Amino acid sequence: MATLLLLAACGNEKSGSAATGEGKLKSLQDKGVVKVGFANEKPYAYEEDGELKGGAVAIAKAVFENLGIEEVDGHLSDFGQLIPGLGAGKFDVITAGMAISPDRCGSVDFGEPEMQYGEGLIVKKGNPEELHSYKDIANNPDIKVAVMSGATEKDFMLREGVAESQIVMVPDIPASFAAVESGRAHATTGTEMTIKMALESANQDKLQFVEDFEQPNIKGVPSYGAAAFHIDDDELREAYNEELRKLKESGKIAELIEPYGFTEERNVVDIELTTESICSGEKY
Repeated sequence: MATLLLLAACGNEKSGSAATGEGKLKSLQDKGVVKVGFANEKPYAYEEDGELKGGAVAIAKAVFENLGIEEVDGHLSDFGQLIPGLGAGKFDVITAGMAISPDRCGSVDFGEPEMQYGEGLIVKKGNPEELHSYKDIANNPDIKVAVMSGATEKDFMLREGVAESQIVMVPDIPASFAAVESGRAHATTGTEMTIKMALESANQDKLQFVEDFEQPNIKGVPSYGAAAFHIDDDELREAYNEELRKLKESGKIAELIEPYGFTEERNVVDIELTTESICSGEKY
């Protein structure tokens, strides 16, 4: 009898929890704060004068506000440590414009796509090596290119024929610029808007953005950025996606990202594009 009563009590407690919808989402709503991981990558997510800004941040703030979560608490991390940090519970969601890829889909659950973007290349002033594409790098085995750890550009270059030995891994964008300036690398690459704006902010004349860079004709370009959630946080992700779709349907996404240099024509994602199609490799 005691065992039956104990089992009944446990069953009632579990049912009550499910009925009230308790979980990550409700916990965040009760606290009114969500912890987001970001990598200080302008214009997607960055800190300026103590305030978290960027295109991905603007979208996340709008979504979480509609979910009743007023405060977005930014947690700075190296880009390559964002996914491990999410898995370790250091933050609730990654808000960094992180590109959806089949490899990453095995480690996190992405929300639906929020924006799209291409690639960019930075070289020494005057472009002495005449680099205008990843193919140019592949065709000259002496060329070294700096890439931020964890970035998709390493995979893109490998698929374009660049040798592993030509790739110099660095922790962040400033380190990639320093590698080119010092001669450790001849070029650095990253998402177009990120490295272009980072170079403008650096306010130095030793490097230049390659304006006529040829986008690689491979799956994965353009890339599609999205928020990333812990694989166990289905309820939170689904609620996020529901509010995100409302923003897409209203045309609000363009309005949110345009102050950060993005445009509706180049960066707004087709509303029918799904994360599932990208993770499966159909669109990647």
